Amino acid sequence: MSQNKTVEGSQINPPRLALTLGDPAGIGPEVILKALAEPAIRQKYDVTVVGSRDLLLGVYQRINTIDLAHPDELQVLDVPLHGVNKDNIILGQGNAASGAASFAYMEYAIASTLSGNFDAIVTGPVAKSAWKLAGYNYPGQTELLAAKAGVDRFGMLFVARSPHTAWTLRTLLATTHIPLSQVAHTLTPKLLTEKLDLLVKCLEEDFGLKTGRIAIAGLNPHSGEEGQLGTEEQEWLIPWLEQERQNRPHWQLQGPIPPDTMWVKPGLAWYGYTSVHNAADGYLALYHDQGLIPVKLMAFERAVNTSIGLPFVRTSPDHGTAFDIAGRGIADATSMKAAIELAAELVITRRT
Repeated sequence: MSQNKTVEGSQINPPRLALTLGDPAGIGPEVILKALAEPAIRQKYDVTVVGSRDLLLGVYQRINTIDLAHPDELQVLDVPLHGVNKDNIILGQGNAASGAASFAYMEYAIASTLSGNFDAIVTGPVAKSAWKLAGYNYPGQTELLAAKAGVDRFGMLFVARSPHTAWTLRTLLATTHIPLSQVAHTLTPKLLTEKLDLLVKCLEEDFGLKTGRIAIAGLNPHSGEEGQLGTEEQEWLIPWLEQERQNRPHWQLQGPIPPDTMWVKPGLAWYGYTSVHNAADGYLALYHDQGLIPVKLMAFERAVNTSIGLPFVRTSPDHGTAFDIAGRGIADATSMKAAIELAAELVITRRT
């Protein structure tokens, strides 16, 4: 790997990024080839694709357009797929073979990163259903990363930079891949303190913010409306937040904000209808769709999923495998490019 490149105008060792192929039957190979066709990305960052070279080449030959990087021009760490029949991996058809392949790529990238060969992992999209067919019962890549890294406190932070104002949206989910019926029982003061700890640490260490504002959502409509529409806010969420304000004097904690209005200010800041200073530096959503519906509405093609709490940087495009368009050459690589760029930025910030 190269050791002397220019990163944002400074001569330093470039961030070493492991870029996993994701599910080879999905759009992961295509968006990777499109992202790495950008000369600026390949010149600024030391990127290694972790996957199967022949499958990557097959996608290149099938699509065969000028906006793809040729696999022979890339650094590819060819992962051995023991017990996997590659003939069963067919574009557009997620199955046990493609699930086993994407899982093997992840394991290889994680082990190599923990061994010090990479500074960060950028993961291509996988299908949890294909993992399950292959015999792997992880809820998602985040949970696999945490298990392999030996951490039990971690979170899914979604980051997006507005193309209109350059304002950065940062949204952390307190709960992730669980049924809606379990959310109220899963949320506790202890869990929220752990998530808030992760968010504050991330804002400080990864984004260089020593103070600022964090908006925290309520659980119920109108944040319970003083117990008329739900009692969680009155019983423990408001007392918890008051205690956290005392514990974190350098941070302004706003909330619990009614979930239907919490996203008005970030929406206005995103599109430039108001000053970006009116929006918060971080948002804590209490469950999956409460946080991700507004994120994807504003920034579907630009949002990046960042795993926080790990001993290394991990980012991922905020979209799935899109089996329905795999191999057609129409997948948008904007989120993959953003994931690569954010991973490099976070590595550089952690070095300083």
